[in-house]
Amino acid sequence: MKLQDKLLQLKAGRKAILAANFYNFETLSGIMQAATNLKTPLILQLSESSIRYMGLPVAVAMVKAAIREFRVEAWLHLDHGSSVSMVSKCLDEGFDSVMIDASEKSLEENIEITSQVVEIAAGYHANVEAELGFVPKLGQKYKDNEFTRPEDARKFVESTGINALAVAIGSAHGFYKQAPKLDIELLARISQTVPSPLVLHGSSGIPDTMLIEAIENGICKINLATETKNVFMLALKERLRNNDEIDLRIVFPYATKAVINLIEKKLKTINKIR
Repeated sequence: MKLQDKLLQLKAGRKAILAANFYNFETLSGIMQAATNLKTPLILQLSESSIRYMGLPVAVAMVKAAIREFRVEAWLHLDHGSSVSMVSKCLDEGFDSVMIDASEKSLEENIEITSQVVEIAAGYHANVEAELGFVPKLGQKYKDNEFTRPEDARKFVESTGINALAVAIGSAHGFYKQAPKLDIELLARISQTVPSPLVLHGSSGIPDTMLIEAIENGICKINLATETKNVFMLALKERLRNNDEIDLRIVFPYATKAVINLIEKKLKTINKIR
């Protein structure tokens, strides 16, 4: 099934799918093992920085091998693509889905750039996600009037033909310095205004009850990144504390297990598995 069809299916059933970023073989295998354990499909995401770190062909080959090995339904997605050029490279390498992020530009510029990507992706039958409004990245803060406006969302979706819309409703990338509060009322209005499945970026640290409420009001794809890096590194540091072990093959599995535990927890929450 194409990801765009899967997202529409989820929207119709008021359900969602986890989209987890991976950073190396260990985080990828941890994510896939968790999905296999729960027999749950998910989306594997690569940021541009992870692509630079691993190399695009290597990262794609790892994903294809992991899908064969773990036998779980999964899709490969470019997270926060910054240019049409990067999107094109990823599509050429076989990505199922791409995100073009021109959210910091004007609405008209965002429409123009996103429309180019939609046209290119059509040749690959790939899913296209774009962002409207502003979801703060690390070190950034929300400013006035930066949440997604329903009327802008309608214009954006109709003008571009995107498959999924990432919305700004109160989440942020990275960890929260104070308790997050999603504007569920705004989310519901956006969901009623546009036909596209909606995406929540910056889910790390958002309480489970709030995630469930977001799903019930239109969120179909939930992105997870920061928490995965955090649990991996915390487990690794703990294992290496007062430990002279130098064999990576002995040390890394402890960090991978932490990723498995985290992803299982998120999958259970999102898919309402007990």
